[in-house]
Amino acid sequence: MPLMMDRNRIPAGWAERKRGCLMFPVSDRGAIKIALVNNMPDPALEDTELQFFELLEIAAGEIPIQVELFSLPGLQRGERVQEHLAKSYSSTDELLNRRFDGVIITGTEPRHSDLRDEPYWSSLSALFDGAERNTSSAILSCLAAHAGVLHSDGIMRHPLQDKRFGVFDSDRMCNHELLSGIGDLVQFPHSRWNELRAEELTSCGYTVLTLSPEAGVDIFVKQKRNSLCVHFQGHPEYGARTLMKEYRRDIKRFLRRERATYPSLPSGYFDEGAAKLLADFRESAESHVCEETMQVFPEAAIASALSKTWHTTAVCVYRNWMQLLAARKSDGLAFAAMARVAQR
Repeated sequence: MPLMMDRNRIPAGWAERKRGCLMFPVSDRGAIKIALVNNMPDPALEDTELQFFELLEIAAGEIPIQVELFSLPGLQRGERVQEHLAKSYSSTDELLNRRFDGVIITGTEPRHSDLRDEPYWSSLSALFDGAERNTSSAILSCLAAHAGVLHSDGIMRHPLQDKRFGVFDSDRMCNHELLSGIGDLVQFPHSRWNELRAEELTSCGYTVLTLSPEAGVDIFVKQKRNSLCVHFQGHPEYGARTLMKEYRRDIKRFLRRERATYPSLPSGYFDEGAAKLLADFRESAESHVCEETMQVFPEAAIASALSKTWHTTAVCVYRNWMQLLAARKSDGLAFAAMARVAQR
């Protein structure tokens, strides 16, 4: 079933992709209302919209889903992205006192080692508190997961020696409704410079659902006030080419001398042929450290072979999440109906 959105707030990219297949809000009290708080940096903002919209639409099945877009105030934005946000997004200040069945909160690129020093920290903290009060469940993605446990439990993240980057296998650690229908082996992309450790999470009451021998904790949950908070250190929403785009962006930073070292190849992502092409390109780039070298980056040759191997698992996890939202909404409506009858 197509996602429902306000006809005046639909992002241009999604409108172009869906064309005549868009739906607008109806007076259906059974529709699941989800707030997507997209805080990603400018280069990834619109891709992230499309990734989440596609994943939610596929995972929803026959469940009617209504989505609204929000973004934190105070993030540094270019002029074009500011115009995009003005057309399709609302500020999270408008979200705090509204009721949604679920909320998805993405991270952004941090500029300080301690997230509490970020200029948006107070707004993000208020958003977490609002989600705990006014949703049945909240998904916190990557940096948002790190910020969420720091805010509520004081758990600090730990810096890594190199970027945790690629597609990693995780083991299923327990039975949980979010993992219903999923096998023992789970696979998701990761892209981060820091990590949360399992023992520190479990000591504060979090349940680790999936754990990777290489990437560490993947999915973990905890009930906070009224909301089941679901945390992803990885990115199940990523498209098939997202890691390639990030790798290309990191190479550009090296060639501009914005980073000192050439980026490591994402693990478990490129096939043998693509890895050979990229190794040859690296040799050339390290010999000619200038942005013009990107003109011979072998994107066309490697992109066609990329596949979203984590797609089935991602859809299953998000379908389970939306079924959880639907069940809690149904219970709430039934309770309200009973209360109205009792008052007569």
